[in-house]
Amino acid sequence: MHIRFAPIVPLALTFVLTACAGYAPQQSLTQTPPPVVQTSVDEPSTEQMAELTDDESYELPSLADSMLAHGLSLVGTRYRPGGTSVQSGFDCSGFVGFLYKQELGIQLPRSTREMITLDAPKVARSELEPGDIIFFNNRGRGRVSHAGIYLGDNQFIHSSSSRSGGVRVDSLADRYWNSSYMLAKRVLDEHQLPATSAGPQHR
Repeated sequence: MHIRFAPIVPLALTFVLTACAGYAPQQSLTQTPPPVVQTSVDEPSTEQMAELTDDESYELPSLADSMLAHGLSLVGTRYRPGGTSVQSGFDCSGFVGFLYKQELGIQLPRSTREMITLDAPKVARSELEPGDIIFFNNRGRGRVSHAGIYLGDNQFIHSSSSRSGGVRVDSLADRYWNSSYMLAKRVLDEHQLPATSAGPQHR
């Protein structure tokens, strides 16, 4: 910052700074600019630190990390109606419930019809975050018939069907899923986690 003032006050600045350290009375009038400059430098630094702190608070919850990683490791697991395990295969709600139970100790309702009625915040499609449960009406009957877990970047993981290969990742931008999308709920909210949540329960 001193370089900025060098062309204006060539040699006097050196005397001013020396006088500041010694508190010489004769230099009291010329001491005014340096303190102002120092204050203007300190204030932005404080603001920048505050901004960095705020940025950290907006990071996505890490609670979803292990659950989504586990889900991705199961891609290719076969689809099976009523299935709730890796050994038997999964249907859509069985897959969602399996991950929430195994990774977070949260017991979800067994069917999509019950799951969609969970007392959890609804999430706008534009505000989806990893771990949100998304619901679809993919049978044209006006009611929920499918569920998956949002991954991020418009992608979600679900146990689709026997024909499509079971557990897989798809895009909400695909015409089929875009047209059948219903709503999403944020069960994975730090304020919504049950007090009795036992955490990961691998078998």
